[in-house]
Amino acid sequence: MEFISQPWSWYVGGILIGLMVPLLLLYGNKQFGISSSMRHVCAAVLPTKIEFFNYNWREHQWNLLLVGGIVLGGFIGAKVIGHPESIAISESTRTDLSQLGITDFTGYIPREIFSIEGLLTLPGIMLMLVGGFLIGFGTRYANGCTSGHSITGMALLSWGSLVATISFMLGGIFITHLVLPLILK
Repeated sequence: MEFISQPWSWYVGGILIGLMVPLLLLYGNKQFGISSSMRHVCAAVLPTKIEFFNYNWREHQWNLLLVGGIVLGGFIGAKVIGHPESIAISESTRTDLSQLGITDFTGYIPREIFSIEGLLTLPGIMLMLVGGFLIGFGTRYANGCTSGHSITGMALLSWGSLVATISFMLGGIFITHLVLPLILK
């Protein structure tokens, strides 16, 4: 248990995620990605005549199992295995975050933003509503999410996935350095 409860190097996770792409393609002709899962869930549980949800969602049950495994693994990792007392981030990042009012580094996410109290503030509402809308819209507009484009699409040498991945990175840098400081101040 000691081996699994210690932080692993970034490249171990990268290799394991990277191996999923050829395994899914070779053993099932499937592409790794998460964004379509919500569509499959809606198609399964909503009895509707909306054309977008009118397809055989059962062909994609493997994807729903993947999402279920991600949720279960995250729960087990956080609640059963636990985490170190303090997240290992650089001192310069701690300083930058402290200037924005984020000082609690004992969990996986900043409690000043992602707690019930933090979510009920104007910045919290903006982060969740506007951010959620932008992520949902961007995922549909780009025809996929970061995992689909940046992992599977790049492995398949897709030009569209390269453009999407560059756009994701530039958008993240823009929000982190220009918008987030305005929201949190």
